[in-house]
Amino acid sequence: MFSKQIFLVAIGVVSVTLGGCASYRPAPPAFNEAINKPYMLDAGDRIRLTVFEQEGITNTYSVDQAGYISIPLIGSVPARGKTIQQIEKEVAAKLRKGYLRDPDVAVEIDRYRPVFIMGEVGAAGQYSYVPGMTAQKAIAAAGGFTPRAQQSDVDITRQFNGESLTGRVTISDQVLPGDTIYVRERFF
Repeated sequence: MFSKQIFLVAIGVVSVTLGGCASYRPAPPAFNEAINKPYMLDAGDRIRLTVFEQEGITNTYSVDQAGYISIPLIGSVPARGKTIQQIEKEVAAKLRKGYLRDPDVAVEIDRYRPVFIMGEVGAAGQYSYVPGMTAQKAIAAAGGFTPRAQQSDVDITRQFNGESLTGRVTISDQVLPGDTIYVRERFF
């Protein structure tokens, strides 16, 4: 009778443990591909556009919620999903159409869109992205782990090729602008 109770308790512990693993979602292969791809602009990014010898156009511009930047003379330029090199070429091409003979255009990232940190951290919220940021550094910016936090890995939701991907990664993995980091509660 006593061994049967121990057996039932052991089965219960195993089922609870495996139940916690049922939500495990390893990062899909495409998830890490985004880190090695050229940076794609999206809403919330701010670029520094320089058109040499054109102070009226040279300025910082934010990518709006619709994915466009609005530039004097040429109007709205689609920026969502484009690299800074593609923006340089598109702005130069539009300026050639009746405004400047041979525009010299340079674009650089002025400010990346923020990362979002949720779950078992000191102060969940939106935080500035810094190139090379890891999940651990992002969590440190959010006040660190709470005493109940699972500290070895986190869930990250990332936009890639127009779809939202979620995967579990170690805290030493790199994050990207716009990522949502979720720190889970530990079981024990």
